[in-house]
Amino acid sequence: MSASLNLDEEVRLYTTNAQREKYGLLATLFGIIVALDYLERAYVRDSVTAAEYSPACTRLLSQYKTMLKLVGDDVPSIEQFMNRYRMDHPAALHRLKVGVPATVEHSSEAGPETGKWVAETTQNFITFMDALKLRMRAKDQLHPILQELVTGYARFKGSKDWEGRSKMVGWLITLNGMKASEEITEEQSRQLLFDIEHAYAEFFRSLSNKEGGS
Repeated sequence: MSASLNLDEEVRLYTTNAQREKYGLLATLFGIIVALDYLERAYVRDSVTAAEYSPACTRLLSQYKTMLKLVGDDVPSIEQFMNRYRMDHPAALHRLKVGVPATVEHSSEAGPETGKWVAETTQNFITFMDALKLRMRAKDQLHPILQELVTGYARFKGSKDWEGRSKMVGWLITLNGMKASEEITEEQSRQLLFDIEHAYAEFFRSLSNKEGGS
């Protein structure tokens, strides 16, 4: 005869300290996704300002990346994790795939262009193109540089309408979905360099046109 089941007794998901730590980490990851989804929806409804949204979103994305390293093989992909626990949070999933706040993805209209911004963005373009020409291919080599480039690029008025923005964000999503040690293919590298060079040319052409029309 099996032991009688006490329906009033709390069911434990773990029997060892290691299992308890594992479920604690998964619960934290779950909470980050829920919080990010609430934040995204609040931003869309104008319940929070861009100044409030950006640092909060950046912090949650950073925490998410840290948690992914800690949970390891227990979470092969964020989609599988969300399906396993029946999480219906499409806004959070999109933001996690993009890897940067909406204010960066869609560009910011705040603030005038300055010589410092132009110099910094130019240097970021050159640094990233040099990295590709030096045959850097791994996600952990390219993603931080591209993220910095897109973040600086997004500060310019009108950049959301530039063709280069959507292509760079697309590559940011691709790299963000890879494991740190994964590498892009030679064909991807050539296409990425092509897209970045065109975005670089468009960047200066757009600034020149704006100055000429001012």
